[in-house]
Amino acid sequence: MAALAETGCSYALLADGTTITIRPAGPADELPVRQLHEAMSPDNLYSRFFSMSRMAAEQEARRVCREPGPDHGALLALLGDQLVGVASYEPAGGPQAAEIALAVADGMHGRGVATLLLEHLVSLARARGVTVLTAEALTANRAVLQVLGDAGLALQQKFDGGVLELSMPIPPGTALGEASPYLDAVAGRDKRANVASLEPLLAPRSVAVIGAGQQPGSIGRMILLNIRDGGFSGALHAVNPRGADIDGVPCVRTIAALPEAPDLAVIAVPAAGVVDVARECGKRGVRALVVITSGLTPAQGSSLLAVSRQAGMRLAGPDCFGVAVPAIGLDATFAMHHPAPGKAGLVTQSSGLGVALLEHLSRLGIGISSFASVGGMLDVSANDLLMWWEADTITELAVLYLESFGSPRQFARTARRVAARIPVLTVHAGRSAPGQRAAASHTAAAAAPLITRQALFEQAGIIATTSLGELLDAA
Repeated sequence: MAALAETGCSYALLADGTTITIRPAGPADELPVRQLHEAMSPDNLYSRFFSMSRMAAEQEARRVCREPGPDHGALLALLGDQLVGVASYEPAGGPQAAEIALAVADGMHGRGVATLLLEHLVSLARARGVTVLTAEALTANRAVLQVLGDAGLALQQKFDGGVLELSMPIPPGTALGEASPYLDAVAGRDKRANVASLEPLLAPRSVAVIGAGQQPGSIGRMILLNIRDGGFSGALHAVNPRGADIDGVPCVRTIAALPEAPDLAVIAVPAAGVVDVARECGKRGVRALVVITSGLTPAQGSSLLAVSRQAGMRLAGPDCFGVAVPAIGLDATFAMHHPAPGKAGLVTQSSGLGVALLEHLSRLGIGISSFASVGGMLDVSANDLLMWWEADTITELAVLYLESFGSPRQFARTARRVAARIPVLTVHAGRSAPGQRAAASHTAAAAAPLITRQALFEQAGIIATTSLGELLDAA
């Protein structure tokens, strides 16, 4: 889950893996906020305002969308361009106490919108010095009581004439490695949502390779044929402007012409066309992208990520080697040999090192449960793969070869939890000459200093080696 900047927005995953945007409310949002409340059913309207008056919707919209101030805050949740939830807080009996309010569009109940808004509201309020959140709820409003009860906060209740008065101390920030029931609850929800969001990437039912052509030895063609020859049983299509079938694999000229919206699209087109291709994938309903293409500029990378998030697509890459899940016959890589099925999960950034690791593990007789090359790591990272392996019933060993870790705090918490169940191995990727070259090739994700990495590994309970050979020996 991305952090919410004071004036920016973040992206978060609902319980079913769908991406939503969370951002601060402002005066320009008054109309959609009012419309969300006006569209509520009478029961939900009464639960929210203790009244069925439609005037409450207009008053609430004005309150939520007034100019921002240090003593109050309001956040919106959007699914695409649709407003699906609102959360806010106001001063309540002191400078360090605030009363919260939550509202979710009728058609979005039960998907985790209120939970995500509450998590972001807690972070925003804590950053502004609030130490206690309060709320009032009817005893019949089981939905909001469950959201607050499951949040991981220390919930205190007081009953007063049919209304529950609730108080929730905000837990302070914790140091790396320090226990936190609240953060554990957040991490549990994050894990379930992440696993759901990764299913189109690591357990797709259909795949399209965009940029596959007739020329032997081209990257797109190699990936297409690897998927076909690997035994993938789902639907497989190629997209190429020429439109001719490729070695028996159906090919269409455009993404819009695909007979179905594929779960996964593998993009192997020149850098200048990647963002437009991703945008067309989003329009077609693709749910995950693997971008093989290298050489994207920072601006192109930012646009690619924005397009992917807006469309709710998970993104592996760019500048990556692909993904493979041998148990389902998925080999969406350009490796010379198919990886054998097994119980080791593998994640790398560098394409070259990914090839080497797959080949070496195969020689050692170590099969793969799932493999992902995350390349520039704009979205999918080692954290996501660790959560996937923690949830599956196959992986018994996690192998990481990375130059960077995204959020060290989140990585440490995730890796420590996973390492309690299965061994997690890694290598100081920046120490060796190959590792230094690999780190230099992925400028989108800065490599961490070795001293910091060592401390991170120790905190997380990861078995760290100093070379690729030592890593393979440990495996």
